[in-house]
Amino acid sequence: MTLRSRISEDLKRAMKDKDALRLSTLRLINAAIKDRDIALRGEGEDREMSEAEITTVLSRMVKQRQESARAYEEGGRLELVEREEAEIKVIETYLPRQLTEDEVAAAIDAVVAELEASTIRDMGPVMNALKTRYAGQMDFGAVGPKVKARLS
Repeated sequence: MTLRSRISEDLKRAMKDKDALRLSTLRLINAAIKDRDIALRGEGEDREMSEAEITTVLSRMVKQRQESARAYEEGGRLELVEREEAEIKVIETYLPRQLTEDEVAAAIDAVVAELEASTIRDMGPVMNALKTRYAGQMDFGAVGPKVKARLS
């Protein structure tokens, strides 16, 4: 079952179960996916998003909610923090398992060895390869400095 169809089936199930939080979050996910599909058509590409692209959209949604939760927490709006965190949990059920620190280090080492990267100038290709292979499985904001340190 594709990620897109899984989300659609879960949306129907949330409607039947009258699970308001899950339903609203799944509707937001569907809207984000459809927006990106429309944007692709506008760019002249007559296709739907791939699984990796959907994973990227979901990762972006999680990151947005984490930032919102931090802002709400600083503002003392704890009920909104709880809402954002609940939405994050729903979205994360559709993301691949996050790699551990050791797995991230091993992935970096493997890509660096495969691309024969040795200098900081090779950082771009290494990051692109990691993003292609491990979309949604690692936080690339945290991986960038590790790759940089590895290549320095």
